[in-house]
Amino acid sequence: MAQASKEPCKKEACDIQACLSKNNFLPQKCLKVIELLDSCCAKCDYNSTHCASLSGLLKPKPKPKR
Repeated sequence: MAQASKEPCKKEACDIQACLSKNNFLPQKCLKVIELLDSCCAKCDYNSTHCASLSGLLKPKPKPKR
C-alpha cells in the first residue's frame, strides 16, 4: 500500500507563513488563512505536522465530547 506523498494542510501552513511575512508577523492580520489551516486540521483530525503551529496562533477550542 502506497503512502500519501503530500502532507495534509501543507498549502495552508505555507499560506500562513507568506501572510505573516508580508504583515510583520502579526497573526491578527492573517486570521483568514489561519482559520483555513484550522479547518484543514479539523478535517484530518489534526493528523498533520503542520497543525502543531496552530497552538501559537489560535486559542485551543474545546472539542465536543461524543
